[in-house]
Amino acid sequence: MTTTVLVGLTFLLLGAICGGSFGLPSKYVRKDTPWENLWGPFFFFITIAMPLLLGPILVNDFFPVYAKAGADKLIMPLLFGLLWGAGSMTLGKSFAFIGLSLAYSLNYGAQIIFGGITPLVLHHSDRLLTAQVGVILLGVCVCLVGVIVSGRAGILKDRSLKDAEAGEEIDETPSERAVTEIDEPADAPSDSDKKPAMMIGLIIAIASGILCGCYGVAASYTGSVAEAAKELGNEPWRVSIATTIVILWGGAVSSCLYCVVQLTKNNTWKNFSAPGAGLALAMALVMAFLHNGAIYFFNLGFPKLGDLGVPVGYPVFMSFAIIVGNIHGFRTGEWKGASSKSIGWIVTGIVILILGVCILAQGNAMDSG
Repeated sequence: MTTTVLVGLTFLLLGAICGGSFGLPSKYVRKDTPWENLWGPFFFFITIAMPLLLGPILVNDFFPVYAKAGADKLIMPLLFGLLWGAGSMTLGKSFAFIGLSLAYSLNYGAQIIFGGITPLVLHHSDRLLTAQVGVILLGVCVCLVGVIVSGRAGILKDRSLKDAEAGEEIDETPSERAVTEIDEPADAPSDSDKKPAMMIGLIIAIASGILCGCYGVAASYTGSVAEAAKELGNEPWRVSIATTIVILWGGAVSSCLYCVVQLTKNNTWKNFSAPGAGLALAMALVMAFLHNGAIYFFNLGFPKLGDLGVPVGYPVFMSFAIIVGNIHGFRTGEWKGASSKSIGWIVTGIVILILGVCILAQGNAMDSG
């Protein structure tokens, strides 16, 4: 493994640490804060405020970069960025139908497949039958198995905690309480609607994963922006900021528009002046820095993996993020009281994810012939 590839993997790990951590500040927001009053500012910060405020400061000739790249070269990153934003919105809707663990498992699995394989098909179709791509696809499949096993662990954990609650009252963890009280819609399915609701939830979770995976596809179309930024004298870290921002602008359309609709529909604009609003805004800002740090490091890392950087880098990035998220879960007590069987499954899932990352790294190091 070359030093450049090792540096790229390190950046992906740093991004995953940010990505697996950006939801933690939401635990400190008042539990009665409506979803849109936390996530609306969050999406505004990550897609509009931070790019417009920091972009011109951190990127040389910020706006000329995009003019030099050409409007036709911005269409695909903006389009797939818009779809990524839509996926971020729809994930929460699947929670009330099929639960957190299964929803996340399906979403992350779809992300790994779509975000990793689609750029491979779009940009390297001539190499699909090579041994190198075969190893990469094997790594993607192993990572997918790791996601499924981790999802199974989450389901077993939830089941064991519910069984324990039948005998004695157990407080919800802050993250579980936040999702239950904020993300669950008023029209959540009743017991009599379980089968149709399960099917709807499965469809929504998979669709949201495909849409979220569009970030990887968008990143694969940012080459012209990167070249323009380099030609205007930007170092690699500044180039990464330029490529990140163009995708975020696409996501602003779908994510911010949805939050505006929710704020208007639920008449919750007034909550921005209510007690606790300042803390919610502060936590949204912290979450935004961690979130944008995640995708910034991803955009900084995948080019260092070579011309198959996105097909290899996206599954690696997602796998690292899942591992980091589960470490936070153990650290914050989300697995307290869970059965030994569920803990055994999650440890197995993490081991499989690490194995998948190793296979992907090996595939990336192979000759393309």
